[in-house]
Amino acid sequence: MEREIKGGFRTINPHTEKEIATYTYFTESEVNDAIDNCHEAFLKWKDKSLGERATIIKNIGKELKNHKEQLVQLMTDEMGKVVTQGGSEIDLCIAITEYTAANAGKELEPIERELPNGGKGIITYSPEGVIYSIQPWNFPTYQPLRVVIANLMAGNGVLLKHAQNVTGSALLVEEVLRKAGVPEGLFKVLVIDHSQSNDVIKNDKVRGVTFTGSSAGGRKVAEKAGAAIKKTVLELGSNDAYLVLDDADIEMAVKACVQGRLINNGETCIAAKRFVVVDKVYDAFKEGFVQGMKDAVMGDPNNEETQLGPIARKDLRDLLADQVKESVEKGAVIEVGGEVPDNTGFYYPSTVLSNVEPGQPAYDDELFGPVASLIRAKDNEDAMRIANDSRFGLGGGIFSKDEKAAIELAQKHFDTGMVFVNSYGLAQPMMPFGGVKDSGYGREHGGFGLKEFVNAKSVMLVEES
Repeated sequence: MEREIKGGFRTINPHTEKEIATYTYFTESEVNDAIDNCHEAFLKWKDKSLGERATIIKNIGKELKNHKEQLVQLMTDEMGKVVTQGGSEIDLCIAITEYTAANAGKELEPIERELPNGGKGIITYSPEGVIYSIQPWNFPTYQPLRVVIANLMAGNGVLLKHAQNVTGSALLVEEVLRKAGVPEGLFKVLVIDHSQSNDVIKNDKVRGVTFTGSSAGGRKVAEKAGAAIKKTVLELGSNDAYLVLDDADIEMAVKACVQGRLINNGETCIAAKRFVVVDKVYDAFKEGFVQGMKDAVMGDPNNEETQLGPIARKDLRDLLADQVKESVEKGAVIEVGGEVPDNTGFYYPSTVLSNVEPGQPAYDDELFGPVASLIRAKDNEDAMRIANDSRFGLGGGIFSKDEKAAIELAQKHFDTGMVFVNSYGLAQPMMPFGGVKDSGYGREHGGFGLKEFVNAKSVMLVEES
């Protein structure tokens, strides 16, 4: 976790609990200079061709490859990511650069349309300016880059406020972009606190705000941006439901669900969290799932055998423990785990809760860590009802041997932004990423993120009748 000191903060390794680095907050003058410099760099960058921008985006991918080992180790040190999973995060970022460079041209090229009486209309996607990105710690490289890559390609500039505990990763990303040829000032990491962040949102040169984090945080950011009449994109939390239907392949479902709950130490917005299992297969799934969670190897995230590292910060570990405790007090049953280990590091074991019902945090809220909520459904229809019985709607999953029926269920009835059939959720560069309800609005990836902060401008030549 980070520890506040006068004028700044220290970052702490969640495995060793030792200090990593000390950082000082930017002064008001430094913040304003960064905004002004980003705006000035944008005025030049917006006139670059799509091809010129794509070259820089491809260079970012090359530099990510050059810095992969350094980024992976720093993410492990700062937030406890299992080292074997850090490489996959960098690979995803590289894939995003490649997809964006190859496909953005057709997404952002002007469109011509015929007007009545022989007139001509042209739709152009014009960049808007400086975009302010506020990002969390759980994917220290991917979270900022998915915003940066899309917006640089669209012609915008980006200012980043990263989570304090991964400030080192943020600054390394900045170095990667600089070495890739991103113009000076066009991307800048702001080392600032919340009050300074609010001032950035208000600044006239900032044209849009994108935020990833909790629903509570998203509300505050949207309120500040709305008061300044600025568009926001919010990618917020969730308690994604994974449905195990009566014809599911139980062995395959168990394996995927264990992986889906434990990936990234369970600290993923789109992770599998509520496991809604039809009565017919409940006992078989429960037996395998509890054993799979029990077998997960927890320990030093630097060891390649480790499947579950520490929670990123002590306060987050304590919150998770409190949510489990409250759920148990309200009737949930611990099948495995549920006890904070007495050792160095902010660890919490893989945990399964059964008898999970409405009114418990395990049912209603997001548990950001390796805790799974096991819920029994009467039948397939009841399972779908339970899945949608949530204020969240980011992702979800369906396990069924009838893939056609599962796809139809996902398309017509699952009230989320993303649904995974017979697999667990991961972002894909070619598919839109985002949610509904309290999980936010707006989309990233798949070409959609390119158009969130551009001006779809109509230019019309109307023929005289």
